[in-house]
Amino acid sequence: METTDTPTDTSSDAALVAHITDAFQVGGSPFVIDMGIRVTHAETGLVRFTLPVTDRLTHGGGVLSGQAIMSCMDTGMVFVMMSLRPDEDVNFTTVELKTAFERAVPADTPEVTFEARATKPGRSLVFGEIDLFLPNGKRAAAATTTYMWI
Repeated sequence: METTDTPTDTSSDAALVAHITDAFQVGGSPFVIDMGIRVTHAETGLVRFTLPVTDRLTHGGGVLSGQAIMSCMDTGMVFVMMSLRPDEDVNFTTVELKTAFERAVPADTPEVTFEARATKPGRSLVFGEIDLFLPNGKRAAAATTTYMWI
């Protein structure tokens, strides 16, 4: 997973992008790492990342598979959790992930963008939202999630 921030994005924390990227390379699931996710923006409670749409991630219907999308939705919240306590060695787990698929992502789409954010970070539970955007800015899927610090 490559670490890059857009040069005009002054709100992103380059050190946090590097921390999330490095931690994910060490502790992330190999099949998700192999998807080619690239963190592009990070600040406390908000992370953006891209996913290249490849043949391996699409299905016979000619669209990005729901399994790939759900994996990225869950991973997005993992990134958010890392952003909330970057200097602590804490663990967390998914409690709930609910996704609505709003429009297809055609197989010929070069790349999509995910934005994951904490909507209510708490001491025990963290509530969040994740959106999937097409290159034209239209939302293709949205998820709500609950994570728990353990």
